[in-house]
Amino acid sequence: MAGTWLLDISVRFPTFDTVFPVNSLETRLPMASGYTSVNHPLHFSRPPTAPLQPPTAHNTPTPTPFHRKPGVCLTTSKQNAFHRKPGVSPMDAGDDLFTREDPIFTNKELLEISHLPGEGRIVGRDDEIADLATAVNPAIFGQSPSNVLIYGKTGTGKSLCAKYVSQRLVNTAGEEGVNATFAYVDCAQDTTETQAVQTIAEGVNDPEHTGINVPDKGLSTSTYYKRLWRILDQRYDVVLIILDEIDKLDDDAILMQLSRAGEAGKITDCKLGVIGISNKIQYKDRMDERVKSSLCEREFVFPPYDADQLRAIMQARSDAFHDDVLEPSTIPRAAALAAREHGDARKAIDILRYAGEIAQANGEPTVREEFVTQARERAETDRFRELIRGSTPHSRYVLQALALLSLSNGRQDGFRTSRVYEIYENICRQEGSDSLSLRRVRDLLKEHAFLDIIEQSKHSGGSAEGSYTKHQLLEDPAVVKEVLTEGSDR
Repeated sequence: MAGTWLLDISVRFPTFDTVFPVNSLETRLPMASGYTSVNHPLHFSRPPTAPLQPPTAHNTPTPTPFHRKPGVCLTTSKQNAFHRKPGVSPMDAGDDLFTREDPIFTNKELLEISHLPGEGRIVGRDDEIADLATAVNPAIFGQSPSNVLIYGKTGTGKSLCAKYVSQRLVNTAGEEGVNATFAYVDCAQDTTETQAVQTIAEGVNDPEHTGINVPDKGLSTSTYYKRLWRILDQRYDVVLIILDEIDKLDDDAILMQLSRAGEAGKITDCKLGVIGISNKIQYKDRMDERVKSSLCEREFVFPPYDADQLRAIMQARSDAFHDDVLEPSTIPRAAALAAREHGDARKAIDILRYAGEIAQANGEPTVREEFVTQARERAETDRFRELIRGSTPHSRYVLQALALLSLSNGRQDGFRTSRVYEIYENICRQEGSDSLSLRRVRDLLKEHAFLDIIEQSKHSGGSAEGSYTKHQLLEDPAVVKEVLTEGSDR
């Protein structure tokens, strides 16, 4: 019978000039009603051929520290090292290292952007949901749903309502004996035709039933389409495809394929509907005329939320917090700030979540109104940081030039390209980098305008000056400068 050895481990903590031997590791396992503690010594099975020898003074291993990379500390800092009473060994301080009960949040997931609320939690969009349901209603009878294009600013509930209506349609169609499903594509991530069609095919496929494999890559675009058509005809009566941020697609090729699949005979047994979502109401103007005629059968515009709607949205998710944690003025204050600045429910929910995290970090028992202002600043900074993540150094220099102009000249109606370029060249010299051409900087400014970071406006200076473009930051210049400075310090 195989014997076992008790592993003898020692740990050298960087904040202490002492080696602490550990003869057993205390493992904490999450249980349904909190946590339980068990003493779980590490054991290793010896080979059957090796006789079991009891440890002696000659064969007991010498304690050695854990192996770790140079400079890597087992504690985060002196302040955040094991919180314990004087004289208590760090090996006995596990109880104080992690918080077992969150004093602020009960279900923080309700405040995450990716969370899809259930019925009753979608506030202020009853009319839009009803209009969208009417457009796709034929699908519950196995008929072709209307193709829809939804416009609206970020955070107005477009994606939320499209997913909600699609899921309700799938459930209702099933009750009518119609096999339906929907696929969701984030076109900001899947920007090419090949990526988008692969995501759709993989989303609606079940290899065990179809016998069709949809690999992540390695196939031609036409092959992905052929497999998608086969999957649709084999498995479904009706399929809705949601193309979120449709304006981020490289071209209209996939829109042409999807909107005309039935007409072209690509699918015969399945009906297909497309819901396109865009933050830009001008998007339709750049679409191919053939795509426009088939895709834009129905169009809906989602307006920004007002203060009352934002208050109701946050109130519907207030059970993310413990009872009596939110002070009465906290949600109204967050709603008023969000409505005044953007009417964006996503940002409003972010502000509420951040306010809770600030209270949590400060050890406060309640989320006070003053935390909302701090949370708003943090939310704006984090959102802009995410927006420019991965951008090139010169793309940042152009934004930095516009931010400096905005801070030094106040709120003007924008700055000419030539003036932005002048400041941009100064920044390049300071950074020791060769500046790009004026034409390339114009292209970078257009890219920032496409991302709604800046706003461009055309002006005419008459016969003397001709036409010119002005550029204005839509973001807070102070936030832009702060984030860009962080990037340059790394």
